[in-house]
Amino acid sequence: MFWCIIWPLLAAIIGGILGWLLKSLFCNCDDEKNEIGDLKAKINKLQAELDACLASKAEVSTTNLEASKSAPVSASAGIVKNLTEVAAEPELVFDADLAKSIFGKKIIGDDLKVVEGIGPKISELFKENGIKTWYQLSNASIDRCQEILNIGGKRFEIHKPDTWPMQAGLAFQGKWKELLKLQDDLDGGKVR
Repeated sequence: MFWCIIWPLLAAIIGGILGWLLKSLFCNCDDEKNEIGDLKAKINKLQAELDACLASKAEVSTTNLEASKSAPVSASAGIVKNLTEVAAEPELVFDADLAKSIFGKKIIGDDLKVVEGIGPKISELFKENGIKTWYQLSNASIDRCQEILNIGGKRFEIHKPDTWPMQAGLAFQGKWKELLKLQDDLDGGKVR
């Protein structure tokens, strides 16, 4: 009778130990680490979308408040990081003919691909993460740009956005000669 209880209990303990040993020997934990990394990237992307949504909501609320006071919103108002005090983005004054005469090709207003180092995929990634205009990019920190690239994964995180806000600022201000001169000194958006 005593052995009827001991043998199954002993078999269960030995089976548990063998199962744990086999798992630790043959388990490919890299898949789990990759999955965790993918989940973290998705969380970062969702957080960026939430931040953009909250900023948009705060901007609408601020705009409605300003309109109700009948006070014009200053075009030179800077973007304030506090969501309760978001200022309206200044209107883009864009001279396509001037840009074309300097760059020798058609330039589209607020096209992030004008910035050297940003192609179609990176432009789309930035738009998905709340940076859709030259003005927004010019006011983004280099760390924020790198964060967005990291959200895109390994193929994006290798890019260096050190000059992207500066280039976007020149494009927003219509300083096409200065932008072209700066880009002539760059290699893929990076300082040589």
